[in-house]
Amino acid sequence: MTLETVVEDIREEARARAEEIRGEGEAEAESLVEAAEADAEETLEAAERRAERNVEQERERELSSAKLEAKQMRLEARRDVLESVRDSVEEAIVDLEGEDREELTRALLDDAATEFEDADGVLVHGRADDQALVEEILADYDGYEWAGEYDCLGGVVVESDESRLRVNNTFDSVVEDVWEDELKEISTRLFDEQ
Repeated sequence: MTLETVVEDIREEARARAEEIRGEGEAEAESLVEAAEADAEETLEAAERRAERNVEQERERELSSAKLEAKQMRLEARRDVLESVRDSVEEAIVDLEGEDREELTRALLDDAATEFEDADGVLVHGRADDQALVEEILADYDGYEWAGEYDCLGGVVVESDESRLRVNNTFDSVVEDVWEDELKEISTRLFDEQ
């Protein structure tokens, strides 16, 4: 065997080994690329799922927020309607005249007078526009006198220095009591809530 043959055998063996290493390297590289692509696909799918979840959560938040805003708007509209109804009631009471106003004022004074049966001096306040009416009614009560104006829709505020008692029987207080007692019924009728 000649040196040339030995060298050629070594070269041939080296080429074969190089080819084998290159094949193993390509197979490993292909395996790594496939694994990387699989990881990338999995990462992409996970990101898409997260994005879909986030979109759904944001949609739910927006929907919930819109529902709450709509509910607040309905409540505000109802509150406005109720205020308008109450304003209309108060305007109608202010506009009461004649026998109706006298009858209601007298009834409120009669009711308050039960608290002052033993009092010697009783002071009665009322709406400035009702002074003449109240003074006319007071002519039927011994020891009662007009004491001045009270800012109200009508009715009377009665007090006695002796007993330090004050009774507010104004139309305002009656409206307030009725309004509180009947608000649910008023709301049901206005907004047809069954």
